[in-house]
Amino acid sequence: MPYGNIVRIEAERGFGFIRDDGGMDWFFVAADVRGGRFENIWVGERVGFASESTPSGPRAADIHHEQLD
Repeated sequence: MPYGNIVRIEAERGFGFIRDDGGMDWFFVAADVRGGRFENIWVGERVGFASESTPSGPRAADIHHEQLD
């Protein structure tokens, strides 16, 4: 399971980006945050996530606070 930090959140548009430990950026949408807690994440937070490959590029899913692993 990859880990990284939230680097950008567009709360009003319902998406954001995670930068993994290797320096790759992963797009995510509010529905990708475990438990529907999009409003509880913040820039700089360390998270774990599942990786998905999409035609638009890499996407993070099942995003959760690292300490919940």
